[in-house]
Amino acid sequence: MLKGLSRRCFCNSPSPQPWLFVGLGNPGLKYSGTRHNVGFEMIDAFAESQGIMMNTVHCKAVFGQGYVGEIPIFLSKPQTYMNLSGESTGPLAAYYKLPLNRVLVFHDDMTLPRGVLRLQDKGGHGSHNGLKSVIQHFRGNREFPRFRIGIGRPPGQMDPKAFLLQKFNAKAQEQIDVAMQEGVDILKYLLARGLTESARRFNVEQKYKHLRVQTLPT
Repeated sequence: MLKGLSRRCFCNSPSPQPWLFVGLGNPGLKYSGTRHNVGFEMIDAFAESQGIMMNTVHCKAVFGQGYVGEIPIFLSKPQTYMNLSGESTGPLAAYYKLPLNRVLVFHDDMTLPRGVLRLQDKGGHGSHNGLKSVIQHFRGNREFPRFRIGIGRPPGQMDPKAFLLQKFNAKAQEQIDVAMQEGVDILKYLLARGLTESARRFNVEQKYKHLRVQTLPT
C-alpha cells in the first residue's frame, strides 16, 4: 500500500501507478503572483479543481494527496526557495519510490510566450535554477517530464531576474488565469491517457495559441 493513502479495491486489476506533480516557486506573500511562481499557481489550480487539500507539510513542501479517478496523485509546492527545489523534490520522489517518469515538474519558461503551455518528456535545465536543483538531486538524471508555462521574455534590456520577480499586470494575469484552466484540462487528460498522447494533442493546440498570445501587451 502506498504511504499515506488509504487502501482501495481495484477489482483484481493492477493498481495504477501514482504521479507526483511538483510546482516550482518561492514561498511567502512577497513572491505570490510573480512570474517565477506560476508553477505554484498551476498546482493550486489543479488541487482546487480536484478538491485536493494542500494542507500538510512533507519533505519541505506544502503537500496534498488524493485520487483522480483511480490514479493516486501527490501535489507538492517546495518551500525551499526556487534555487533549492531539489532538496524537496528528490526526497519526495524517493519517499514514494517513484520512477522519474512519474514526476512531473511545473515551471515558468521565458522562452515561451505568456500563457503558452508545453508538455515535455525530458530535457535540460535551460538556465532555470529550480530545474538545476531538481536535476542535481536526481543525481544528474534529466529524464523526468516537465510542464512548461510560458511567461514571455523581459522587455528591452530588463534584467531577467527582476522580470521573474515582478507580478503580472491585470491584463497579463487574466491571460495566465486562462492558461491555468487550460492546464487543468491538460493534466486531467494526461492522467487518463498518458504523457505521450497528451503532449501530441495539446502541444499542437498550444503552438497555434502562440500566434494569438505573442501580439498581446505585457
